[in-house]
Amino acid sequence: MPTNDSELPIQARRILDAIAFTPFEQCQPLSREFGDIPARPGIYAIRHKTDGLLYIGKTKSLRGRFSGGHKAFLWAWLDKYSDEDIRIAVQAISHWENPALLLELEAIILRATEPPYNVQIPAER
Repeated sequence: MPTNDSELPIQARRILDAIAFTPFEQCQPLSREFGDIPARPGIYAIRHKTDGLLYIGKTKSLRGRFSGGHKAFLWAWLDKYSDEDIRIAVQAISHWENPALLLELEAIILRATEPPYNVQIPAER
């Protein structure tokens, strides 16, 4: 993990490259158990085969984050995406020393990419 603020953008770029540019076929397909996803802290992306990044998030346990479901899967279903066209890219973080750093890394990546499913849904009036 980065030790100072100047290293954060570099680390964020490395993570973004990993989750955005890993070939789609190498990303994790949807499953019931998500057994191939590590149970470690990290940053993840819900990706569409042709539309790219749909959602980016952070978690204390990558596998645990998906085993209970995820709102991005519901939104993809509502958008009528085929489940074969949705995959998960993960980047485990080797040190979980400071959760605030993971939050900062996620914020940098979100500002750079603005995935559509990260947008807040406006409240009905």
